[in-house]
Amino acid sequence: MLELKRIYWTRVALRLAYFGATVWLAAAVVLAFQPKAGTVALGERGTLVVGGIMRDMFDRALAAATAPGLAILALVITVLIIRSRDVRRRDPVRRFTRQQRREGMARAGGQCEMEAGFRRRCSRLAEHGDHFYPWSKGGSTSLQNFVAACSRCNRAKGAQIPSPAQQKRLEARRRTYVVLEAAVPVGERQPLP
Repeated sequence: MLELKRIYWTRVALRLAYFGATVWLAAAVVLAFQPKAGTVALGERGTLVVGGIMRDMFDRALAAATAPGLAILALVITVLIIRSRDVRRRDPVRRFTRQQRREGMARAGGQCEMEAGFRRRCSRLAEHGDHFYPWSKGGSTSLQNFVAACSRCNRAKGAQIPSPAQQKRLEARRRTYVVLEAAVPVGERQPLP
């Protein structure tokens, strides 16, 4: 659980950092295009030299965009490294076996295990076996990572990494309907090869 928590919060931090760097870049460029007081260039007959003003504004915008642009580039490289590690981590088997599906559906009592409104358990019948920790992000195809889901909850979750709070709530809900304590933990990730 500690590893899943770290992964979730790392990705949240990366999204926030990317958003902050984008706002920083936009603000720097907008402020750079603001004309400075006393920088009006006059031509021979007292007319404005538009080319000089535009070149000065472009140079200031380029200088202002350098630092946030480098920050965004560093974030993009970080995300690409994380994604390449996720690809290397993928379980070679994507589909759950019939035995895993049978055991997972029996554990859930045939009911969806995902959250509905107000953090309660969804009341629909389970139709799918979903990877709690997404397969595309390195989630393993094991019974511990199996979650019974209805089609609506399965589509809504998609390939999102669930939060640690969602993981804790699902484990707490499972304690109410699962007899064996060993079947309660949820979420498992493939180790790097």
